[in-house]
Amino acid sequence: MKNSQDAFTIVGTNINEVKSQNENSGLSYNEVKEWLVKTSSGHGTGNYSDTDIQEVKNSIQNPKE
Repeated sequence: MKNSQDAFTIVGTNINEVKSQNENSGLSYNEVKEWLVKTSSGHGTGNYSDTDIQEVKNSIQNPKE
């Protein structure tokens, strides 16, 4: 990736090249945490849950027979 706009660190690392490689490197740390929570049961994982709490409460209070 040769570009006159490339920025380099003091030690010579091409910042734009690193950013480009990072975009293609897979899941981010937070994406991995979210995937792990959604694919396994865990405690204290409400921030990552896609469960509708009100729907669950309603189904408990009014069970279908």
